[in-house]
Amino acid sequence: MPAPQFDAFFNAVTAALGPEAVNRSEETLTRYGENTMPGGDKRPAGVVYPTSTADVQVIVRAANVHKVPLYPVSTGNNIGLGSRSANSAGQVVVDLGHKMNRILEIDERLAFCVIEPGVSYQTMHDELVRRGDKLMVDVTSGPPQGGMIGNALDKGAGYTPYFDHFGSACGMEVVLGNGEILRTGDGSLDQETLSNWHTSKYSFGPILDGLFAQSNFGIVTKMGLWLSPKPPVVQSFHFAFPEDDDLEEIIELIRPMKMSNYVPTLFRVANDVYLCGTEGESPEYRASNGKKSFSDEGRRALRDSVGLGAWTVSGAFYGPNAAAVEPMIQRVRDHFGRSGKARYIPHEEAAKIAPLEVAINAFSGRPSLGELGLLKWRPGGGNTWFLPGTPMDGKVANEFQKVCRKIYEDHGMDYMVMNVCSARFARGLHVMTFNREDEDERKRADQCYLKMADELAKRGVFVGRAPVDYHDKHFGQTMPAFQQACNAIKQALDPNGIIAPGRYGMK
Repeated sequence: MPAPQFDAFFNAVTAALGPEAVNRSEETLTRYGENTMPGGDKRPAGVVYPTSTADVQVIVRAANVHKVPLYPVSTGNNIGLGSRSANSAGQVVVDLGHKMNRILEIDERLAFCVIEPGVSYQTMHDELVRRGDKLMVDVTSGPPQGGMIGNALDKGAGYTPYFDHFGSACGMEVVLGNGEILRTGDGSLDQETLSNWHTSKYSFGPILDGLFAQSNFGIVTKMGLWLSPKPPVVQSFHFAFPEDDDLEEIIELIRPMKMSNYVPTLFRVANDVYLCGTEGESPEYRASNGKKSFSDEGRRALRDSVGLGAWTVSGAFYGPNAAAVEPMIQRVRDHFGRSGKARYIPHEEAAKIAPLEVAINAFSGRPSLGELGLLKWRPGGGNTWFLPGTPMDGKVANEFQKVCRKIYEDHGMDYMVMNVCSARFARGLHVMTFNREDEDERKRADQCYLKMADELAKRGVFVGRAPVDYHDKHFGQTMPAFQQACNAIKQALDPNGIIAPGRYGMK
């Protein structure tokens, strides 16, 4: 490909959209290149700010003419996976969320919204409250300012029955790599008036929506997302288990509760450091200068001080009132009580324990900042996520936690994980907090991630999402036919390769 003509590109965008659409200041380039990855920041060539789908078309067409690589972001709050930074330095960040941040529609009867990329979980929550608090958005436990569209496209998830954010997406507007607009689902009907665009997922012909999840085939500028009715009562329940190897029994206890969907929420199964690490810096970090993992004795003291377990299980019920929910809580208490190990923590007590209040907020559709405290567990601002899964088989899940725990310890990292459990599958949210300003610790964090990726791949386990530093790594773990198919679609939809080259490994 010919060398990018950045000056000509920025001049073209400025001429078409005005000077406020382009920013190449030192402060902006530094800020947009920042991330929390081991590999370092990735400074862009500039930032552009579209205000509409038509503006995105102008930017994409100019990029094609001048061979400039674009990297679209929504709100840039994908902390632990890349924030705003591109896969490589020198791309132009297309900040969709800066000006394209409108809630275009909320249909209270059919419970859906239509939004632009800059609409965050906090924005949607606040608007729903303003309208009478009749509907609820499923939130992540990440930053409240995280973008709903960006999270859905990266296959992010929450904890309520609407936890599958991409699964709750219905109808997209996409600018393809050639600058043309594509509407998915019922939006593909060649009419201006569309009755079912955001209510019918499966329309005529191939389902194209999935092409734009975790890909670089186009830029999504509008999306419909389903909301849920707000329940009158949310009643959580929590169980603390004392030992690391109790995970095997925990998974076996959860599976029948979810297989029958008796418990409507997903189960959060968090280890002690994941929960307690939100409350401040590791009390042992300074003694070893980050070269040793947090000790078993330290973990016990920390969880005892907060009143949690080696694993703490959380879930919730919804109902018309507390009396209606109480028999369901009692059934779950009886079920988990058979283990002889589980200590029950009722909703009222959990609401006073900060790490469990985060879980209650998540089940209730309330964005919160609680889990961002993990960024302070070690100094230096380093944070990356390793996101494999496990079948809901207790022996397998326990084997995986032993493998990953040892790899963390071998590299002097502190094992932090929350397993988010459904009926057949659990996603393991492995958080790696490290001192990014310490070269040795940064290298160990990188090696720790790569080792886990290799070891679990040998066991047939893949990741569901990936930090920008490791897109090439994971794409390289896929079968040749998958790679060839992805590259062929990329060539068809973005023949000049101008949209996010390298994202999820596709050039």
